[in-house]
Amino acid sequence: MKKISCFTVLLATIAMCGNAQATYDHAKFQAEIIEGLDLIGARDTIDTTPMAAPGELGREVYEIAGAVNPDDIQIFIPTSMYMRMGAGLNLGFATDKAMFDGTEYESSGSYTTQIALGWNLSSYVRTEIDFHTATLKFSDLDARRATYQTLGGMLYFDLARRYVQTGDITRRRTFVPFMGVGAALGVYGFQGAGGADGFVCAAPRAALGFNIMFTDLIGVDVEYQYQMMIGNGFGWGVRAGGVDNISNVMASVRVNF
Repeated sequence: MKKISCFTVLLATIAMCGNAQATYDHAKFQAEIIEGLDLIGARDTIDTTPMAAPGELGREVYEIAGAVNPDDIQIFIPTSMYMRMGAGLNLGFATDKAMFDGTEYESSGSYTTQIALGWNLSSYVRTEIDFHTATLKFSDLDARRATYQTLGGMLYFDLARRYVQTGDITRRRTFVPFMGVGAALGVYGFQGAGGADGFVCAAPRAALGFNIMFTDLIGVDVEYQYQMMIGNGFGWGVRAGGVDNISNVMASVRVNF
């Protein structure tokens, strides 16, 4: 009988320990840390400099000790690739004029679209391949227009680190200015008789702009894009060859994955 009683007490003890472990939660964990700091009188004097600690445990300790503001913490896992899709307007004053019947006409109401696939090489450097298509219209030439399509590559340099790491906490930067340089190959098509159609090389291509990330995955890019087109006429009744400059302002959606 004595053995049975001892066995019963042992089972009850195990059950109580198991129940205590099952009810151990996030709030209790924080309360115990605060209580321990109060007991040793170190809550106000403890060194709150964040140090490397594993996972969420480190984050909770930083929050409780007052080392960081919980509202400012964003856990961010850097991605390796992204897609970018957008459109823009041609800047007529910064684009060469097209020649028609001995008269020059400025680009007006022209627009462009672009889709790109990018790779993040580091926190500062990324590269893209992109397909670019544009429709060029000209003032006082309502019946005539031109199109061009190019396939190219760009190397971008972000002028601020895209993510900042403090201890084991990685925070995403919301606003990042950037610049880029690259080249592309494509074709012009000036519609109508005498149009200067043919192969062109856009070299160099240059971009200057900024990126705003709304979440870890979705953001927008706004940029000025310059292209120097080599190897084709620009207009109607013009000789092949030469150099023409095209400028656009682009806005696109960037999706990380």
